[in-house]
Amino acid sequence: MMFTRNLQVMISAGVPLPRSLNILATQAKNKKFKKALLAVIEEVMKGKGFSESLKEYPEIFPELFVSMIKVGEEAGTLEEVLKNLTYQMEREHDLRSKIMGAMIYPAVIITAMVGIGALMLIMVVPRLAETFSELEIPLPVTTQFVIGLGNFLATKWFLLPFIIFPLFFLLRMILRTKRGKRIFDGILLRLPVISPIVKKTNSAQTVRTLSSLITSGVPIVQALKIISGALGNVYFQEAMGKAMEEVRKGRKLSEALKPYQNLYPSLVLQMIEVGEETGQTSDILAKLADFFEEEVTSATKNLSALVEPLLMLLIGAAVGFFAISMIQPMYSMLGAIK
Repeated sequence: MMFTRNLQVMISAGVPLPRSLNILATQAKNKKFKKALLAVIEEVMKGKGFSESLKEYPEIFPELFVSMIKVGEEAGTLEEVLKNLTYQMEREHDLRSKIMGAMIYPAVIITAMVGIGALMLIMVVPRLAETFSELEIPLPVTTQFVIGLGNFLATKWFLLPFIIFPLFFLLRMILRTKRGKRIFDGILLRLPVISPIVKKTNSAQTVRTLSSLITSGVPIVQALKIISGALGNVYFQEAMGKAMEEVRKGRKLSEALKPYQNLYPSLVLQMIEVGEETGQTSDILAKLADFFEEEVTSATKNLSALVEPLLMLLIGAAVGFFAISMIQPMYSMLGAIK
C-alpha cells in the first residue's frame, strides 16, 4: 500500500519509473519485497514491461494489481491507475483493521480465561484431589474429569505442544483443501451473527474492486475473473466465476448475478442494473462500496456488544462447572458425617 502510494506520487512528479522503483527499493525494510523490486528494476531496464515484470512475483503483486498496472501502461494513465489502486488498498486495509479490532476483545478475554483455568487446574485441583483421596470420598464423573485434567496438566504439561501444534497444523491443512474450505465457508454463511458480516464484507470487496477495475479500463469479463480470484469465500468465488461465464455469453452482469441473491443483497443487483442503464457503473459501485463498508463497521461494533454478555455467560458456565465439580464431593462428605 505504501509502495503504491509513494510510486504514484513520484510518477506524478515526473520521476522516471526505474529511478522511482530504485528509491522505493532502498527504502523497503522487508528483504523479500526489496529483492523483488530490485529484480523488477533490472527487467524494466532491459526493456520489459512493468506489469510483465511484476507478474513474476504473484505472492507479492496479486492479479488485480498487475492487471490494473498493465491497463495503465497501455493507456498511458499509470498515475491515475496507481491512485485508484492506492485508494482500493487503503479501503480494504481499513475494513480488515475494523473487523480485526472487533475480534481483539473476545480473543483477549478467552485467552485470559483459558490461562487462569489452566493455573487453577495445575495448582489447586491436585491438592484437592489429594484430600479427596485421603478421605476416600466417592467422586462424581465431573469431579473425576476435572481432577484427571488437572493431574495431566500438572505432571505431563510437556506433552501439550505435541498435542496442540499437530492439531493446529491438521486444521490448517484441512482448511487449505477445497472440501475443508468449502465446509468452513458454508458454516460461516449459516451462523446467525457472522453470516451478515461475511456477506457484506464480500459484497463490499466485490463492488469496490469492480469499480476500481472498470475505472482503470479493465474489460468487464477480465475484471470478473480477477474478482473471482480475489474473494475469500468459496461460494462468492463460484458465484462470480459463473456470472463471468454468463457475461461472456452476452448477458448483463445484473442478470447474471440474480441466481445468487442468497449471497449478494438485492441492493447490489439493483445498483449494478442502474449503473448499466446510466453508464455510470464505476461511480455507483464506489458509493455502494462505501455504504457496505459502513454497514460492516456498524455490524462489527454490534458484534462486540453482543459478544460481551455471551463471554460473561461462557465464563460463568466454566466457573460454575469447576465449582460444582469440586464442591459436590465436600457436600457428600458432610452428609456422610451427619
